[in-house]
Amino acid sequence: MKRKMYSIISLLLILSLTLVGCGGGAESAQGVTDTTVKVGNSIATSGPLAPVGVPFKAGIEAYFKMINDGGGVHGRTIEYVHQDDEFNPEKGKAAVDKMINDEKIFAFVGHFGTPIVGATLNDIKEAGIPAVYFATGTGLLYNENAEGADRVAYPVQPVYPMEGRILSAWSMGEFSAKTIGVVYTNDDAGKDLLSGIEAQAGSDATVVAEQVPPNSEDVSAAITKLKDSNVDVVIIAAIQGTFPQIAKEMAKQGLHKPTLTTYVNADQRMTQLVAEDVNGQFDIYANAWVDMTKPAIVDYRTWISEVSNEDLSNNAYAMTGWIAAHFFVEGLKRVDGDLTWESYMEAMESAPITNPFGGSIDFSNGQRLGTQEMALLKMNPEEPAGWEGFIGFKGIDDIIGK
Repeated sequence: MKRKMYSIISLLLILSLTLVGCGGGAESAQGVTDTTVKVGNSIATSGPLAPVGVPFKAGIEAYFKMINDGGGVHGRTIEYVHQDDEFNPEKGKAAVDKMINDEKIFAFVGHFGTPIVGATLNDIKEAGIPAVYFATGTGLLYNENAEGADRVAYPVQPVYPMEGRILSAWSMGEFSAKTIGVVYTNDDAGKDLLSGIEAQAGSDATVVAEQVPPNSEDVSAAITKLKDSNVDVVIIAAIQGTFPQIAKEMAKQGLHKPTLTTYVNADQRMTQLVAEDVNGQFDIYANAWVDMTKPAIVDYRTWISEVSNEDLSNNAYAMTGWIAAHFFVEGLKRVDGDLTWESYMEAMESAPITNPFGGSIDFSNGQRLGTQEMALLKMNPEEPAGWEGFIGFKGIDDIIGK
């Protein structure tokens, strides 16, 4: 009887230890087994944003295939699941719920699009699930001291307030500007860029800012005011729909000052739209955060051809998907011991992570600033891409000489 009692107690003890082992942090480590870790996202792979979403997804798949074919990370391969949200916030919200509660992914990798992120960011934070890389520059992601639920978001792509700070730093550090003229659109992108420009300028430079409506065809009044203010440089804090009108009007009115703009405008199409009007009267520069001359391009081109029949060898959207997967994996590699949400976030924050096609990002001390090192391009219509390299990757302190 005594032996039988000991056996029962031993069995209960074993079961108890097993349950503790399985349940300790089980909620925070969903999507993790001994051999796999499950990640996912929703991306618009149909509809008007499909030309962006399809290659972006392919870039993620290519990087994970490279990692999995090489044996995975710490014995785990990466299982990637995806849902098409058609760039619809309601569908995106439903997809996020499915990823968290039905698919039970460990992390989001490559959360896609400003309206989707705006509709779902709080859901992700409330769930406490890490989200690495957001395909948007929305200022919602910018945080200088993330704590608590805010820690889960890890923006990699430039976010507009941080990029505004860098544009301001170039103005003061490279072009010795004391008066910075800004033409900004009164939308989220323009206002977020302006907030960063003003924050970085502080008391070191005067900012003269003039707003224009997005996609406005008449920006003449704003340019006249900047010309009358005798600014040293001009920052065009506006994206594709308004950038050409501003550059053309500057040429027309003779505001021939060094001009800087967001990385979003560093595109061959933008050069083609303004080159004839500007015609060398003043120089236009743009931030850049992806450098296709980096050695990582060899691996990228090898593996992207493994997952897509389309030629994506020079596709910037596919490269950003590759970057998103890279940042997630770098955090995974750093986890020593049990893989939980907390251990993963600590790993992401433990040291800067280098972008394979750019500078490094530091998530320590609650920093959620997106790309913190950018290069500067110069518009050149003679170049196939419409732009040429001008200054390599630098952070703000290096730009302004601190």
